[in-house]
Amino acid sequence: MTNDGVLGRAFGGRPRPRQEHRRRAQYVEESRIGTWFLGTETWAVHVLERAIKDLVRLMGDRRPADPAIVDVGCGWGRSFALLDRYFHPRQLIGVDVDRDMLAASAAATARQGLAVEFVNATSASLPLAGASVDIVFCHQTFHHIVDQERAIAEFHRVLRPAGLLLFAESTRAYIESWIIRLLFRHPMEVQKTAHQYLALIRGSGFTVDPEAISLPYLWWSRTDLGLKERLLGIAPPALREETLINLVAVRQPRSR
Repeated sequence: MTNDGVLGRAFGGRPRPRQEHRRRAQYVEESRIGTWFLGTETWAVHVLERAIKDLVRLMGDRRPADPAIVDVGCGWGRSFALLDRYFHPRQLIGVDVDRDMLAASAAATARQGLAVEFVNATSASLPLAGASVDIVFCHQTFHHIVDQERAIAEFHRVLRPAGLLLFAESTRAYIESWIIRLLFRHPMEVQKTAHQYLALIRGSGFTVDPEAISLPYLWWSRTDLGLKERLLGIAPPALREETLINLVAVRQPRSR
C-alpha cells in the first residue's frame, strides 16, 4: 500500500472547527523555530538517532521480532528510516496532530521507499485498536501534551501484552531553561522531573526495570550547550536535576 493511499484514507476530510479546537487544546503547538529545528540534521543526528541508539541498548534482549511500531508525534518523519534500520518492523504507523507535517513526512518516506501508515490524531486520543502494536515510540513529544495521564493510558491500551514503550523525553529542568523558554513553546504546568515521569509510567500499568533507564546529560540539554566542558574542561556537576530521561517500559495487563 502506498503512503498516498494510507494518507488519503487516514486524513479523510479536514476536521470540523470544533473538533480542531478540541484537538489543539490537548497539546501546545511548537514555535516556528521549533518546527524548523525538527527538520535539521542536528536534530536527526544529535537528538533523534542518539536517543534511538540508547533505547536499543536499554532494550537488551526484549527486542521483538517483526514488530508493529507506532511513532506518536512523528513530526517530519525523520524517525522512520532509523526505526526500520534498527527494528525491521512489519508495520510502521506515524501519528501527529499537524496535518502539514504528516503530508511532508508521507512524501519523504515515499521517496525512501518506506511503507508507513499515517494518522492525523493526538497522542491522547489514538484511533488505533487495542492491543494492536508491539512498540510505542514516544520521542520528545510528551512535553507538548497537556493531558499526559490520558496519553500514557492510550499507549498502554494500544500495546499488546508485554509490548514496549520506548520513551525519550526532556525533563522540567530543560524545558524551564531560559533558552528553551525563549525559542520554543510548551505547556509549562505539566512539565515533570525524570523521577516524576518514571512514577507516572510505572503507575499507569508499566514496569520499568532499573537497568532500562538512562539519564543522559547531553551537550544540547545544558544551558551552556556544553561549552564549559568542551572549552574549559569544567566537568558537569555530579548533583544536578537531570535534563533528559530515556527508558524502556513493558506493558502489564490492567488489574480488574
